[in-house]
Amino acid sequence: MEKRLFSYWLGTFRESINEYTYYTDFEKVYENVNSVKVEINILNSLIGSKNIEVDFENIINRYPECLNVIPILLAVRSNEIFCQDEKGAVKYRFDKMSGGVEQYKYFMRKTGLFDMLQNHLIGNLYDYVTGVEVGLGSNGRKNRGGHQMEDLVESYIKQSGAEYYKEMYLTDIENKWGVDLSSISAEGTSTKRWDFVVKTPDKIYVIETNFYSGGGSKLNETARSYKMISEESKSVKDVDFVWITDGAGWVSARRNLEETFNTMDLIFNIKDMENGILVELFNK
Repeated sequence: MEKRLFSYWLGTFRESINEYTYYTDFEKVYENVNSVKVEINILNSLIGSKNIEVDFENIINRYPECLNVIPILLAVRSNEIFCQDEKGAVKYRFDKMSGGVEQYKYFMRKTGLFDMLQNHLIGNLYDYVTGVEVGLGSNGRKNRGGHQMEDLVESYIKQSGAEYYKEMYLTDIENKWGVDLSSISAEGTSTKRWDFVVKTPDKIYVIETNFYSGGGSKLNETARSYKMISEESKSVKDVDFVWITDGAGWVSARRNLEETFNTMDLIFNIKDMENGILVELFNK
């Protein structure tokens, strides 16, 4: 493999790998809203009501399932809400009626929901809940972002046409292919799980992947750890360790990354994958 210059390689790292759906998963938003569409439309009758408490009581007595929608009106994704004031503490259940309708009327009054609905501060609850779901969906960005690098790497592994496995434990590799990985498993005491394992006719490639948009001490620890794994794997016949990483966070931890880069041939970034490195590696 051609010798690469670290400074040039680091210069090709990405600031972000956020996909278009990272910011808001509208498919999930619409799915959540449509799951309570009937109840939302029933509660819509409360908008601009002149006698909202009576109308609310009639709705809940006739359609108690409408209680399910109330937490989302407060941007709460739970069927239980705890509240307290000078009258005491109450745990409200919204998956079923408990405590009587007067208690729920008190909740609607004190939280300001009656005021919002009665004074026509919103046009309709369907649009309102859609907006709430978009806001709540932003809380899932961390989870969506955590899988983006793995998904990206998997797409390039698929392009290679190689046999591969996701999230495979070290012991599973040993049992499946009869290899001894004790030298990189702390003599059998480690329960290491690899992000990917690629099997070619001549090699087993164990792969770790990550993306760091921000710096921190974890990056230095990661670089040292993977440098050690790379060194240990050299003693295992027909098993190679591959590390695929990227992210602007490495700029602040470049010293440790460079040390690993200088001793590890199979360290790649997104640009390398775009240039076909995995196709080349797994088909040589």
